Amino acid sequence: MTAFALVRHGETDWNRARRIQGSTDIPLNDTGRAQAAATGQLLRGRQWSRIIASPLGRAAETAAIIAEAIGMPGPELDAAFVERNYGDAEGLTGAELDARYPEGAEVPGRETREAVAERVVAALHRLAAEHPGESIVVVAHGGVIRSVLEAVVPGRHREPITNGSVHSFLHADGDLALSRFDDPIDEQSIFGLAEDFEEQNPLARREEGREAAR
Repeated sequence: MTAFALVRHGETDWNRARRIQGSTDIPLNDTGRAQAAATGQLLRGRQWSRIIASPLGRAAETAAIIAEAIGMPGPELDAAFVERNYGDAEGLTGAELDARYPEGAEVPGRETREAVAERVVAALHRLAAEHPGESIVVVAHGGVIRSVLEAVVPGRHREPITNGSVHSFLHADGDLALSRFDDPIDEQSIFGLAEDFEEQNPLARREEGREAAR
């Protein structure tokens, strides 16, 4: 059995402005750094063997802050956990998205959620095979975590994925299972510090609405 804590990075200025961020490399702001430090304190309640992060700066810096808080070496960077590419929608606000790509219009260059789930879940299987019995922190992105949730427990969790939040999974006998959404670890809570992922990402919110209507 291998345990994973999937952590969403701290806030950026684009998160605050509700711009679609995707694979664009936007750094943490001061609120994001404080959120990362709080998540590090939360994670001190368990023992971890390693910390892995998306190479995008906001995730890598979040992971470095967490690593320092839990007394571990700096994170290992793994490109499999990079955020979903939203193509030509990146950098747009919801109003700009609606004006340029009305509901139903194809957004050039957008990576599908299925493609994201395929690469991320495969990476989690790979890590479980390479590190059996370990407990691993993976610092990634809202779109990445949402894609894993939809692959593992489709439709079960529509709650916000907040900046700095922790979502626990167990890998056993070749299967990946959700252990706890918004895991408070030792009944502490740092959540609600920022707007949720769907509120910040109007393109993701569109997809959530379509899926909920099915």
